[in-house]
Amino acid sequence: MSRIDGRKPDELRPVEIIPNINKFAEGSCLIRCGNTHVLCTASVEERIPPHVPYGEGWVTAEYSMLPRANRERSKRDIAKLKLSPRSAEIQRLIGRALRACVDMKKLGERTITIDCDVLQGDGGTRTASVTGGFVALSFACWKLVQEGTIKEMPLKTCVAAVSAGIVEDQPMLDLCYEEDSSAMVDLNCVMTGEGELVELQGTGEGRAFTIEEQRTLVDLCAKGITELQAIQKAAIEGAYQ
Repeated sequence: MSRIDGRKPDELRPVEIIPNINKFAEGSCLIRCGNTHVLCTASVEERIPPHVPYGEGWVTAEYSMLPRANRERSKRDIAKLKLSPRSAEIQRLIGRALRACVDMKKLGERTITIDCDVLQGDGGTRTASVTGGFVALSFACWKLVQEGTIKEMPLKTCVAAVSAGIVEDQPMLDLCYEEDSSAMVDLNCVMTGEGELVELQGTGEGRAFTIEEQRTLVDLCAKGITELQAIQKAAIEGAYQ
């Protein structure tokens, strides 16, 4: 079957990462994956939560969608006086993904918070947040090194994420909203720069799926993530030229 935007089944949407989009944050970028646009900022605080061991740091994330990020206006979480379950789930995913790439002892007793604000959502907002969040995190870490606050980069590897799914029995990479809303199977994948899995979230929407189908989707994600990591690298290196 042909895709809505004419892409091949294993093709990413056009991806652009604009670094240093916020002059006040220690690290920031705007990531555009097709019509999904997410602002990612990294903020450094010289304190840690009570549960963090002595001598170690912490990385956490917060996620939200602006009221007109979708086709219809949604209420802000603050207007509902609580975080929506979806936002809570997504920001935990982002935090777990980014912590997987950080040596907390090298980071030292400080917290880096990654704020991911969806300006426009067209599918894949959580995976775009992970991919852009890593870029913002890397800028914040590099700033700490440049200022002499820490001695060496605490990043052990890079991380990126992408979705894949089965639409009308066709495996596809990087689903847009229309594809995602009609997918039989939906899978989100986070991987390191070494191709190791950090997190895998797969759901059958209306039908179960086989191990073979899961492998096919993971292979699609691995291809896409390799391409995303090259874009991350170019954005990070380009910011320091």
